[in-house]
Amino acid sequence: MKKFLVIYKMQFRLFTRDFFSFFFTLVFPIFMLFLLGEIFGNTPIYEKSDTRIIDVSIPAYAVMIMGVTGLMSLPLTLSGYKEKKIYKRFDATPVGKKSIILAQVLVHFIMTLIGISILFIAGKLFYHIQIKGAFLSICTGMLFSIAVMFSMGFLFTAIGQDLKSTTLLCYLFYFIMLFLSGATMPDVLFPDMIKQFSRLLPMTYAVDLMQGIFIGDHLSLHSTELLILGLLTIICTIIGAVLYRKKDWT
Repeated sequence: MKKFLVIYKMQFRLFTRDFFSFFFTLVFPIFMLFLLGEIFGNTPIYEKSDTRIIDVSIPAYAVMIMGVTGLMSLPLTLSGYKEKKIYKRFDATPVGKKSIILAQVLVHFIMTLIGISILFIAGKLFYHIQIKGAFLSICTGMLFSIAVMFSMGFLFTAIGQDLKSTTLLCYLFYFIMLFLSGATMPDVLFPDMIKQFSRLLPMTYAVDLMQGIFIGDHLSLHSTELLILGLLTIICTIIGAVLYRKKDWT
């Protein structure tokens, strides 16, 4: 355990020194919050609704943070370590590569939770956002959403032959989903054609799930989203694990 804690602290420091990961996990969502807050203010999502656009944007931005850590930072870190033969060096020590990978996953998971917590606190302080959902429902929705993002990132790392190809996959899928899933702009503003296309994107279901439980929906009302996210997590993890077995880690 002591060895693992040392490795975890090392990986945590490396994460905070990575400008891209640090900025887009902890800082950029706050900028988006202030930008949207100033544009829409207390505008309701539809006429006579007591739920405002800012109330449904906070959980959507939470999914954006999950995407940054799960689809960008973690897979590129794994791919970079593999390409630089860092795992090979750790395999020659009592630590082994599995402890490093586990520490990296844990760091990104915790940083995801920290980024989301900062976002919620800022939303509550500056815009008095309404959180009507039950704590257990919110935690369940977050875990399902984080799991699918991390599993997709794991799959992209397994598919990519090197850091460049993995980067291309991660950037392509992340930014397509980011702008067309409702994670940055409320999907109520989308034309019908974009809405139909967005149903093909996994991040759309994570956004719908998070927004629903935050406005007070019971989890049973989002069984479709939970089923899709759960199945995608299992499928991506299994395929990624199979592909990883065929990879040369040395």
